[in-house]
Amino acid sequence: MRIGHDPTSDPSAYSFSHCVRVRFSETDAMGIVHHSRYLPYLEEARVAYLRHIGHPYHETRAAGTDFAIIEVWLGYMQPLKFDDVVEVHLRLAELTRATFQMSYLLTVDGQIRAKAVTAHGAVNGDGRPVRLPAWLSDIAS
Repeated sequence: MRIGHDPTSDPSAYSFSHCVRVRFSETDAMGIVHHSRYLPYLEEARVAYLRHIGHPYHETRAAGTDFAIIEVWLGYMQPLKFDDVVEVHLRLAELTRATFQMSYLLTVDGQIRAKAVTAHGAVNGDGRPVRLPAWLSDIAS
């Protein structure tokens, strides 16, 4: 799979947002967030989104489906800094029978700091590809 989705810079185009406060331990000596810390922010927002839509990730896993990350794209516009409250906007982007993409817009006080896309494959407990749950396809319709 190749990420083919270009996330929009318009926060109103996203169906959900989740706030994350930057912790000191996530920054370097200049108080700037290390690039590796952005992925946990996306994950936290994604898990909150699933909970918000009534499909907590632990229930999806208990039903036999995991969502493995198969690709990530991240574009940095401006740095995140210690104690920033980052609003992670997200939406379901593209779906196939067994994969989906989520797009993200990270803002602080309305200013765009980063854009991202994650691609996920639906797999069973053995790591074999499976169809997406019907509820996920229904959301995209």
